[in-house]
Amino acid sequence: MADNATPAPGINAADAADAAKRMKDLVQQLLARPAASSTARIHLGGQDIDYEVVASFLPVQPAGLAGAAADPEAAVMTTAYLKKGADVATRPLCFAFNGGPGSASIWLQFGALGPKRVVVPDDGQLGPPPYAVEDNPHSWFEHFDLVFIDPPHTGWSVTASEAARKKLLSVDGDVAALADVMRGWLTRHQRWGSPLYLAGESYGTTRGAALAEAMLDQGAVLSGVILVSCAMDLQSIVFAPANDLPYGLFLPAFANVSQYHGLLQGPQAASPEAARVAAEAFVQDDYVAALQAGARLSDKKRGAIARRIAELIGLPRSLVEEQNLRISDQCYFVEALRARGQVVGRLEARATARAAAQRAGQWEFDPGIEAIAGPYTMAALAYFRGSLGLDLAQSYNVLSMEVNRSWDWARGEGSGRNSMGFVSTSADLARALRRNTQLRVLAASGRYDLGTPYSASDWSLAQLNAPADVLQRVTHRYYDAGHMMYTRQADLRQLKADVADWLAGR
Repeated sequence: MADNATPAPGINAADAADAAKRMKDLVQQLLARPAASSTARIHLGGQDIDYEVVASFLPVQPAGLAGAAADPEAAVMTTAYLKKGADVATRPLCFAFNGGPGSASIWLQFGALGPKRVVVPDDGQLGPPPYAVEDNPHSWFEHFDLVFIDPPHTGWSVTASEAARKKLLSVDGDVAALADVMRGWLTRHQRWGSPLYLAGESYGTTRGAALAEAMLDQGAVLSGVILVSCAMDLQSIVFAPANDLPYGLFLPAFANVSQYHGLLQGPQAASPEAARVAAEAFVQDDYVAALQAGARLSDKKRGAIARRIAELIGLPRSLVEEQNLRISDQCYFVEALRARGQVVGRLEARATARAAAQRAGQWEFDPGIEAIAGPYTMAALAYFRGSLGLDLAQSYNVLSMEVNRSWDWARGEGSGRNSMGFVSTSADLARALRRNTQLRVLAASGRYDLGTPYSASDWSLAQLNAPADVLQRVTHRYYDAGHMMYTRQADLRQLKADVADWLAGR
């Protein structure tokens, strides 16, 4: 907290002052640490590439005229993979981060982009230990130098005060902090002349869409933004009272997952594509109008809609009617495989887990994340401490639910009508596309992702406020796995190939 801040209830002034000093001291200690580094070699694109790994902490400075002379607000860890001997004037550079909010960057770092990867089973289930990283033959390092950022209060990154913590655990504060970190990294490493890219996953796409414009405001002209599992418009994926949008946008993804689990009959059961096409047509032709009609819908029409939803996603018609024609994600996770005694995964809907013996309507954990959280954490920490020699005593926050619960979702100054409602950063991306004629966007969606469904991403990208000729610079690709589609080997290869084609303008 600030030096003159009032202590929280139950905390005396002396304890508060001591806690504030410890926070500030830790930031100073991290920023004073020398960079941890190592060297390695990997075979990519038919050649051996020597590279250096550099992990270091960068400051987040307060904004404004006095910011440069003020104490840092945070220490943020970056892990860079740099090709040795490269011409930095022509070697592209990609900053990458995950989402949450509250997630460290190990998923993209050790899943798809980096020279090292964690291998997990293709089917989304938990594999046996031990867990370790190995060379990634499908690393994006062939095309970019890579810099992974752990935002404040993820990984080992921390803030210097309670005031800074509150400020940076917010949509706009987070964007400003990461923009400052990227600016600082480019300056420290003399890389302002390199072609620049961003890659974000999940909430990292919320962040990345806003950063596309924020970096432009700092004079950094991005060549491309890669959005993995898109979440620019939260209204499209958050089931909340009076928000009917997600019910229509999730239905094709539910149909796709139900087909995979053998819940469908009739024509829509023939293939995943058949299930998706049927559901997409139903949403477009009938379902949106039915949701808008609400109680004005006739009994006959209501019955027909309920019957068709049941056919498309394999749930009992009686349940659809009980839910007022609205099947939420939480309902689907619990009810889709109830007869088998299983629950369905959210981030990887091919994954399942056993339901409790006492069947309840609550979804207690996500089988999709349980299958990879442990392997990624153990392998990443072994790499950081072993190969890089990072001997920090603090815990590495892989996915902080405290950060997630504490997040301030409001944007902009004041509390007028423009700051009400769901967070959206698609307007930032659309403006960046209109302002920067060199900017191109690649979106990647997993068909079995029920956190940010492909069908919701289709909608979000179609709503970008830009003319058709500008939107020709936006590409959307799909994969037959979940949120982290790169955990499936075939999709890891395809994602790398799609990135290569996108970079080449194909």
